[in-house]
Amino acid sequence: MQILHSKISGKGTPILILHGYFGMSDNWKTLGKKFAENFQIHLIDQRNHGRSFHQDDFNYDHLADDLFAYVNHYKLDKIIVLGHSMGGKTAMLFAVKFPNLVDKLIIADISPKYYPPHHNEILKALNSVDFKIHNTRKLVDEKIAEIIPNPGVRSFLLKNVYWKEKGVLDYRFNLTSLTENNHEVGKALPVHALFEGKVLFISAGNSGYILNDDHALIKLHFPNSSIDKIPNVGHWLHAESPELFYELVMKFLR
Repeated sequence: MQILHSKISGKGTPILILHGYFGMSDNWKTLGKKFAENFQIHLIDQRNHGRSFHQDDFNYDHLADDLFAYVNHYKLDKIIVLGHSMGGKTAMLFAVKFPNLVDKLIIADISPKYYPPHHNEILKALNSVDFKIHNTRKLVDEKIAEIIPNPGVRSFLLKNVYWKEKGVLDYRFNLTSLTENNHEVGKALPVHALFEGKVLFISAGNSGYILNDDHALIKLHFPNSSIDKIPNVGHWLHAESPELFYELVMKFLR
């Protein structure tokens, strides 16, 4: 069994942090450092992302089982899992499948519902890059910009571009698998899924990922949950408003 790549820091109760789609553990470096003042922090790369292993298979059952193998490997217990977006869906399913391992859950800007596939433009842009031709970061950026004009989204994606060997760039994520399994990312939590532990959902005021209509479904799957909102931020709420995000999480954990 391959074990997910992670960076571990701090001491105390373990908090496992899971990034979103096309992301990596590095996205949480700044907040992770702050949380590590009070907790043992595990910044994790999920399969097909960051420095973790690549597999053809990619769905939430696999992602939750990868996390189970990780928890076993490090002999962790009574963990707190914090997941953003895709990482939040992984965290929810993990808690449902292995409730005895989870003390608390923090879910950032995602609900248990089904989301229609909406990353087609990003996948199209990423697949349009030919690293034989686009052999500098600037050329990769220019190529992606033909489809994705938003510089913030591009800079997030370009964090995944690295020197595979001298003069050869590549993506850290497994683009082939992510492209083929894009339909898996929006899948809903199974109908009868239930986790009775404490859960905090943090929604982003401007993203539309968690709507008022979703609150009933959240309560159905997570009866012991509360929902906080950070106003005037988009889907990357933890990056746009790190102080408030940190404050809400710490208040919940205290």
